[in-house]
Amino acid sequence: MNRTEATAERGEKSNTAQLLGRAGMACYGVVHLIIAWLAVQVAFGDNEQADQKGALEQIGSTAFGQVLLWIVAIGLVAFGLWQFLMAATGYEWVSGGKRTRKRLGAAARGVVVLVLGFTAFRLATGSGGGGSSSQKQQEFTGKLLSLPAGPALVVLVAAAVLGVAIAAAVKGVKQKFLEDLNTTELPGRSRRWVGWLGTTGYLAKAVVFTVVAILLAIAGFDADAHKAGGLDAALKTLAAQPFGPVLLIVVALGLAAFGVYCFAAAWAHKR
Repeated sequence: MNRTEATAERGEKSNTAQLLGRAGMACYGVVHLIIAWLAVQVAFGDNEQADQKGALEQIGSTAFGQVLLWIVAIGLVAFGLWQFLMAATGYEWVSGGKRTRKRLGAAARGVVVLVLGFTAFRLATGSGGGGSSSQKQQEFTGKLLSLPAGPALVVLVAAAVLGVAIAAAVKGVKQKFLEDLNTTELPGRSRRWVGWLGTTGYLAKAVVFTVVAILLAIAGFDADAHKAGGLDAALKTLAAQPFGPVLLIVVALGLAAFGVYCFAAAWAHKR
């Protein structure tokens, strides 16, 4: 195979990876839309498991649920692999430290999405998907607390999660996510809508991450792993506050906005 043919083949594989990754990003958007719906149900008093696993179980409970679970599982794994590809070779449109930060973020996102994809595979095959995000968070916190200086380590993790929340808020307010999109591929007025959806979505995720960080910090200070919690616990904690149901519905709308934003980003993301 000569150099020209080899280059063409790599380009074709890259295009295939891009296509699968973009389809997977749309699946990621679907998961956020369902989480938003579960959060609304929690706001109205239903004791739903309002996290990624709960969203996948909701998909599986529908007509043709197993087929849909397989599609979502494959899509999420493809999205995760695409993020690793972006971490290795992507974000050429930015330079220096910003490119490094974006690549690190893509790698972290790839890990999260792959875990979610494999959870979907386990549910699709009937082998279960493990515990809820809160149960896993408590198990992780318990292991940290058992280490020397465990409570301090948990507080440090809480600070790191709070840093993620602040980064998400800044990304949303400054609309830095638009740097990664070819906005010229979006029809006229939809560009403004994509900006609004992304801002709303990232701010909602920032709120959720902040609550997770607070729960982790409390668990660290009290040396009690049961006070930690993931997405499910964060949303239910919001619901338990004064005016909690209203606040949770607002956050749910934000998560739904992020889900819709994922569709636009899947279409217009730069290579």
